[in-house]
Amino acid sequence: MTPARTTHGPVTCLSVTGHGPLQGQWRTEDDRPPLTVPRDQWRRHLLLTLPAAPQPGALEHARETTRPTAAAVDRVRLATITEGDCLEMLHEGPYSDEPRTLALMDAYMSEHRLLTNGPHHEIYLTPHDDPSPRTLLRQPVRPAPHP
Repeated sequence: MTPARTTHGPVTCLSVTGHGPLQGQWRTEDDRPPLTVPRDQWRRHLLLTLPAAPQPGALEHARETTRPTAAAVDRVRLATITEGDCLEMLHEGPYSDEPRTLALMDAYMSEHRLLTNGPHHEIYLTPHDDPSPRTLLRQPVRPAPHP
C-alpha cells in the first residue's frame, strides 16, 4: 500500500465544529505529533458538501428559523476549503485500525520530505455501520524546507 499525491481545489460546504469521533477534518491543538494524541482529544469539523453556493442570506435565515430548537445552530458556518497538494490513502477496515494507515502516510511524508499543511481529512465511502468500512484518508502537505 502506497499513498498517492493529489491536488484538491475549492469546495463549498457547511462546517460544524465540535469534539468526538465523527467524520470530517481532524486536527490536534498541541505540539505533539498527531498520532501520539488520543483520538478523543482531536477536534473535528464536519463537512457537508453543497451542490452550489447558497443564496446570500440563506444560512442566516436557516439559523434564525431553527434557533429555538437547535442549540448548536451558531456553530454552523459556510466554508470554502482548498486543500491543495495532498497525500491520500484508502483505509479498508475498522476506524480503530486507521492509526496503522496513518503511520504509513507519516512514513511516506518523512521519506519524501513533506510536512503537514492543514487538518487531517477523512472521507467516509461506506455507511458508518458497514461491516467492511472504507475511508479515504487525506493529509494536505507541503515540501519541507531544504536544509
